Amino acid sequence: MSEANIQDQNIQPKGETRTRKFWRVVFGSMLGFLFSTMIVSILYMIMLISMVASISAMDKDTVTVKGNSILKVDLSVPIQERAVENPLSNFSSQITAIGLDDILASIKQAANDPNIKGIYLNSTTAGASPATLKEIHDVLVQFKQSGKFILSYCDSYTQNGYYLATTADKIILNPAGGIDLRGYAFQIMFYKGLIDKLDLDVQIVRHGQFKSAVEPYILDKMSEANKEQMNLLANTLWSTLADDISKARNISTDSINLIADEMLCATANDALALRLIDKVGYAADAETWLKRKINVGDNEAINFVSLPKYAKTLVNNSKSKDKIAIVYASGSIYDGKGDATQGIYSYSFIKEFRKAYNDKNVKAIVLRVNSPGGSALASENIWREIEAAKKAGKIIVTSMGDYAASGGYYISCNSDYIFAQPNTLTGSIGVFGMIPSFQNFLKNKLGITIDGVKTNKHSDFGTGFRPMDDTELSKMQISIEQVYGTFLKRVSDGRHLSVAAVDSIGQGRVWAGKDALAIGLVDKLGSLDDAISKAASLAKISNYSIVEYPTEKPWYYMFLNHDDEIEAAIQARLGQFYFMYQGVNQVLSQEGIQARMPMDIYIQ
Repeated sequence: MSEANIQDQNIQPKGETRTRKFWRVVFGSMLGFLFSTMIVSILYMIMLISMVASISAMDKDTVTVKGNSILKVDLSVPIQERAVENPLSNFSSQITAIGLDDILASIKQAANDPNIKGIYLNSTTAGASPATLKEIHDVLVQFKQSGKFILSYCDSYTQNGYYLATTADKIILNPAGGIDLRGYAFQIMFYKGLIDKLDLDVQIVRHGQFKSAVEPYILDKMSEANKEQMNLLANTLWSTLADDISKARNISTDSINLIADEMLCATANDALALRLIDKVGYAADAETWLKRKINVGDNEAINFVSLPKYAKTLVNNSKSKDKIAIVYASGSIYDGKGDATQGIYSYSFIKEFRKAYNDKNVKAIVLRVNSPGGSALASENIWREIEAAKKAGKIIVTSMGDYAASGGYYISCNSDYIFAQPNTLTGSIGVFGMIPSFQNFLKNKLGITIDGVKTNKHSDFGTGFRPMDDTELSKMQISIEQVYGTFLKRVSDGRHLSVAAVDSIGQGRVWAGKDALAIGLVDKLGSLDDAISKAASLAKISNYSIVEYPTEKPWYYMFLNHDDEIEAAIQARLGQFYFMYQGVNQVLSQEGIQARMPMDIYIQ
């Protein structure tokens, strides 16, 4: 036997064939490669996190506000209720949303900050709904009461942007710009044509007198009754905006309506002649005005501090043991667990809400609702938890944002006190179920047929592969009536109204906050701050600190979940067509009995 064979016998395990040896070597190499890749990836992540942490820490250390500074408020990005901090925002061109909480808190702090002399406002687009704009508008008005100034400059103004600009002491518009002031138009997406084209068989079950809730799925245009209620809603919201502009610019509302009707401010010179602005000029002219205002020489630089950077300096000076908790309920309402930044998931929300009311130092809870509704079951479960908090002795005050409709109103109605903005969309007390059958779509569009067996007559109920029969429709109708009856009772008990009275203002009708006040659905018009003050008053505390739930995601969350950034980017890219994307997304994601605002409204 040769020396090579002897060595091979010594190395090769007894009974191992050459094939087994080959695969042992291959798999060993693969495992080694995977293991080394994992180690390198972990080291890379540690290094990346350390680098970002250093940048974040360095950023916080270097955020110092010099004397004679001006706060630069840029509202040309999407505005969310709360936004995750992005420590790399200064090093990236990616669109980053800004949180309403940071905007309001920064402007309020700046009013009392001796180093901040005024605000330089850029509100070109101001991508937000009317109630959010109203909160920003009002805090800017409060800022001016401190004796400090606001200057607004833009190349052009959308209607939303101009509304915020009217809070300024001086408005400057680029000579090539204009103001898009034309009133509100409500546009509702109707899906009947899409449903027909896809050969979908959609069966809708609703409360008997529930008028407009399902129109988008069964009609291709608004009914006359729906047009009447939407017209009232649009005019109520427009009157809020027009009245504020009228007061700020000392122009009659009749004149503002004429300007909107005839589109009279298409050019900068038109806007100047109509007294909508104070000066036609460029950004350099705006900076010259600022330098004169703060006594800075022509060759000197202005100490600007951006709002995102200034927000890093926000401090809560209160060290009181007593607390008021703000619990945010933002987005559509779903059953089960989920990310609070992507909606209100009943299990996850209740878990956070319990943290608030189980804290003995929390004397009152402000429920901040910004939701068009969603799952009726999830809404009921959240309602029950709010009832439990009240029984535990906690004061509950609701602050409504842009929406607190249907399921959003369901979870609000049990509060001790409810605040809404005059242009909050609320009410929509009603429920419906939409059950699609994909049978014809699969057969006619894709050539797929479905067959199977079942042990009982209705074993395949709800699979989506066939329409419901009369028995199933009847059972669904009973469920809908029961849920609607429960909804009416919850509102009746919470608002101290008769069930008949709630039914008369229910039926899925959407109300503006100003009108909701008149019919007893809310207690007062006001902001989140007003709600906090009321909660303190009801809890009989004067010195308190603020805690927020859910706790904001840490900065490294953005590396694990990009949904917020993606959504902000989609919104920015699609602009006025974003509502179409939202509408189709809603149709595809809807399940079960819904306590949801009956339509997606695009407010232009």
